Amino acid sequence: MSFMASSRQTRTTWCSRCGASISAPPGARSVRCALCHTTTRVERRPQHNGGLHQAVGFIKGLLFGSPSQQPPPPPASSGSMRAGDPYRLPASYPRARGKKRALLVGISYSFTKYELKGTVNDVNCMAYLLGQRFGFPSDCILALTQEEKDPNRWPTKDNIRLAMRWLVEGCTSGDSLVFHFSGHGVQKLDNNGDEVDGYDEALCPQDFEDRGVILDDEINETIVRPLGAGVKLHAIIDTCHSGTILDLPYLCRISRTGYWQWENHNRQPDAQKGTSGGLAISFSGCGDSQTSAESNTTAFLGSPSTGAMTYSFIKAVESEPGTTYGRLLSAMRATIRDNGGESGIPGPIGSFFRRVITFSNAQEPQLCASEAFDIYRKPFIL
Repeated sequence: MSFMASSRQTRTTWCSRCGASISAPPGARSVRCALCHTTTRVERRPQHNGGLHQAVGFIKGLLFGSPSQQPPPPPASSGSMRAGDPYRLPASYPRARGKKRALLVGISYSFTKYELKGTVNDVNCMAYLLGQRFGFPSDCILALTQEEKDPNRWPTKDNIRLAMRWLVEGCTSGDSLVFHFSGHGVQKLDNNGDEVDGYDEALCPQDFEDRGVILDDEINETIVRPLGAGVKLHAIIDTCHSGTILDLPYLCRISRTGYWQWENHNRQPDAQKGTSGGLAISFSGCGDSQTSAESNTTAFLGSPSTGAMTYSFIKAVESEPGTTYGRLLSAMRATIRDNGGESGIPGPIGSFFRRVITFSNAQEPQLCASEAFDIYRKPFIL
C-alpha cells in the first residue's frame, strides 16, 4: 500500500500524558499509548504540541542536522502580541506588566534514552529564588516544562519561540528580564561564517527530533537585539555546549588567580550581535566545546536532582549578597570544583534547596556579555 493511501486511513495524535506520537486506526475514538499506557481521545484535528518520539536517529540528528532549521511560524493562538503580527500568544501566558519578568524552561525528554532527571527541579528552584530573593512577581514568571497540564506551556520548539518573544515584548527602560534554560544543548556546523570556532550552539526543545533545534543565531535575534536602552537581560543556561549560546560579542576569560580579560567574538563587525542599547549578560554551564557527562545536568545523582550550573549560581548569589559579576563567576566555579562546597546555601532559601538537591559534578561556568565592563566593579543586580 502506498504512503498516500495509508495516510488517508490513519491519523496521528499525541499522548495526553507523555506527548508520544500515536497512530490511530480509521474511525478510532481513543488510543492507548504504548509508552505510558494512558488512553487519549482522538481529536478531529491532532493537537499541535510536537510530541516526543523515541530516540531513533538521535546521534545522527545531532551530527548532521534535523529535518528543518527554519520551520514556518508557530500556529496562531488567542491574544495577539501586536497589531498585524503573525505570532500570537496563548491566552494562558502571563500578561506581565511589571518591571521584572522571567522565562524558565526545563526539559526532561521523558521516555527517551537521553532523559534528564533534574530539569524541572531547576525551574522550580529558579522560580523560588527569583520570587523570594529578587522580588519577581509569580504572575510575571512563565515556566515551560513537560509537567505542565496546558499544552501551550510544554517546551516544544514553537512554544519556546513564542515564550522568548513574550519575554522581550514591550520591554522599556528599567525592565529586568531573566531567561533560564535547563536541558540538552548541541553544536552545529556554522553556515554563515559568524562563529570563531566554526560551530553554532543550539538548544534542544522537547520535539527537536521532528522540529529541529534552536540555534544561537535565532536566540540572539529574538531576545538580545530587541533590548532597548535601560533594559537588562540575564540568561542562566544549564546545558552542554552553552558557552556562547546567546551569540553575545564578548566572552570573559578568567583564571583561577582572578586575572580576567574579554575576548571579542564578533567575527563579522557588520553583523549586529549586540543589543539596541540595552545590556545582555549570560552565565552558562560550560564552554562551547564541552561534550562529556561532567557538563551535563544528568550528572547529579539521586532523586530529585538538579543541574550543576543552576545549583552553583544559586549558591553563589545567596552566599555573597551584593556581589560583583567577577566574584559571582569565581564563586560558581569554586562551588563546582569543590563538589558543591561544604557549607551549602545559607539561610531559609538554603533549607528549601537542601530538600531538593543532591550534588556531584565538575565543569567550568562561563560569562558572556553584549558589552565589556569591569567584572570586579560592576555589581550583580537582577
